Amino acid sequence: MEAIHVIKRPLVTEKSTFASNEHHRYAFLVDTRADKTQIKRAVEDLYKVRVIGVSTSNRKSPDRRLKYGLVTGKMSKKAIVRVHPDDRLELF
Repeated sequence: MEAIHVIKRPLVTEKSTFASNEHHRYAFLVDTRADKTQIKRAVEDLYKVRVIGVSTSNRKSPDRRLKYGLVTGKMSKKAIVRVHPDDRLELF
């Protein structure tokens, strides 16, 4: 997969903003089929930084009850990328 298809968008929340400022960790919403090495290469190619580590977690949105039955929630994958302390990402 190409780098632009691996990373969908950065996750900007209070928790991720604090982690990026204090611990050099950035959160991204990534493709569910991508593994850690693909995510690492994609971040290094797109943002020109050195990646130290990648942590991933699969998230499932809750099931919804509608008038025609139960609809299962979509799966998404979140990646938390730790970069070298000398490098910074400009997300905005």
